[in-house]
Amino acid sequence: MPKSVFRFLSRQPDAVELENDRYLLRLPRYQDFNQWHRLRAESRKFLEPWEPTWRRDELTEGAYRARVIRGKQEYASGQAIPLFIFLKENHTLVGGITIGYIRRGAAQSCMIGYWMGERHAGQGHMFAALQMVIPYIFTGLELHRIEAACIPDNARSIRLLEKAGFQQEGYLRGYLKINGQWHDHVMFSRLATDTDKGRKTDSR
Repeated sequence: MPKSVFRFLSRQPDAVELENDRYLLRLPRYQDFNQWHRLRAESRKFLEPWEPTWRRDELTEGAYRARVIRGKQEYASGQAIPLFIFLKENHTLVGGITIGYIRRGAAQSCMIGYWMGERHAGQGHMFAALQMVIPYIFTGLELHRIEAACIPDNARSIRLLEKAGFQQEGYLRGYLKINGQWHDHVMFSRLATDTDKGRKTDSR
């Protein structure tokens, strides 16, 4: 079972670790730079169509360190939880998944985003990561709603979300600027009251 601790009001929050027999999900660290750089660099053409425009210094060590610092700050403030996905057997980095835009109060919701290295795509790693993250969001963070948006042409991502129990609920015009252009997105959601097949259960 995944294990983790997340304290929104702590000045020194414990680190999140979700793990099972095959995978470890945790916050990025400085020492992950070489693996991250290699995987992102070799996957650039694969990832660029689905991501914001890469900056000129996107793959530099300085930009990576800034990314790690920002991730720690967002985590400590309760805004987001950026996680790297590792294979436990050989500690290989395969991708990342972020629990972002965490909203409390009446909303009790978040939005997830994810990326997978090209050589690891299509092997079930992201679906496995979602199976670890979803229970953590609903039980560990005690949120009610998870949102995910993807470009309509991204059939792979749509299949993944549907398989993970998300339901399509809206079409957002010019929602995000991806690879230099504003793109429409399809909005998906999963609620704490949804089953794995997307059907609602009785209220808790």
